[in-house]
Amino acid sequence: MFHRIRRRRRAEEEEFSEVQRQACEAWLRMADQVPPVLQMQEEHQLAEPAPVVDDFLPPELRVPSHDQLDGRVMPWPWPVVLAGEVVACAECGAYREWLILSTHDQVWLRCQAGHEQHETRLDTAWFNRHSGPGDAIHATFEDCLRHLGHR
Repeated sequence: MFHRIRRRRRAEEEEFSEVQRQACEAWLRMADQVPPVLQMQEEHQLAEPAPVVDDFLPPELRVPSHDQLDGRVMPWPWPVVLAGEVVACAECGAYREWLILSTHDQVWLRCQAGHEQHETRLDTAWFNRHSGPGDAIHATFEDCLRHLGHR
């Protein structure tokens, strides 16, 4: 009886090793061949190189980088509330209709009357989170103020 079990086990082992051998041979055959994707790349490299194309936007659509601007401005019609306290203009007491200016890693508040105050509790990261995309670029600060309806 034990000899039949041994023969059956030996036959199963031989069958399994035959599957392993076939898989190993198939893998070696595949390793000798170049994958079709690589063949296509090699053929493409032998062909004429693609022309160099300027992939940058045309000048009229480019946005200046932060180091090319003196600052950014956004209107803020609501009260500015920091630490549960409404920020008011130190000179006239206005508390809404602000222009918020971000320049040189500082944030300034400008009221409708033209008074400006440095707000140390706000930073450039806050400004970037709350500002939308710019709609215009101005040569001077006065042009920007006119564009936003401030004097």
